[in-house]
Amino acid sequence: MKVLNNDVLERRLHYSFQNKKLLQQALTHKSAHHKNNERLEFLGDAILNFVIADLLYQQFEYASEGELTRARASLVNKNTLAEVAQELSIGDFLNLGIGEQRSGGFRRESILADTFEAILGAIYLDSGFEQCRISLQQWFLKRMANLQPENQEKDPKTRLQEWLQANQKPLPKYNIISIIGEPHAQTFTVSCEVQGCQTIVTGIGSSRRFAEQEAARKILEIILDEPS
Repeated sequence: MKVLNNDVLERRLHYSFQNKKLLQQALTHKSAHHKNNERLEFLGDAILNFVIADLLYQQFEYASEGELTRARASLVNKNTLAEVAQELSIGDFLNLGIGEQRSGGFRRESILADTFEAILGAIYLDSGFEQCRISLQQWFLKRMANLQPENQEKDPKTRLQEWLQANQKPLPKYNIISIIGEPHAQTFTVSCEVQGCQTIVTGIGSSRRFAEQEAARKILEIILDEPS
């Protein structure tokens, strides 16, 4: 994989860094160097959640707290962030270790999403909060325009919990069955057990949360197909 000049990425981001080292660090995965983008990712994640929440609050005056929460979740989840990163072609500029290069890390959703957040953190350190807001408005413009908070479906774990509570049943039990792979590319297998349901299902995902969501989705399919 040939890594392109970062000047090209800056044009795609519609932002030019004053401190070019910040962008380079944001693009550096932990597999490549000890001075990597993890701390910037931590910072960018906090900024992202706040700015998106504020934009939604301002745009949707009559949306409820629950609707706003679900709308934000639809925008800041790893899948959506990876999509935005792909639109910006961030994968072409990643600094990866040999193992990640060979395994196609430049297209892995988790790496793309984390790098996107790291770039946002780098912009904050380079130019401040307002520039982060401007950048996010540009990058999420179409998604924000097409968003309808009242139509955002709740995630499977939330729907399962609400169904169980409404039917006066105990909350589900999630257990990790296995974690395989290198620390930067793990696969989680999680079980979900619900009282009264004879089947214990498993979900697989790139994080514990994703695996739990998959398991909850499977349990819902079983429960909702059962006769009352």
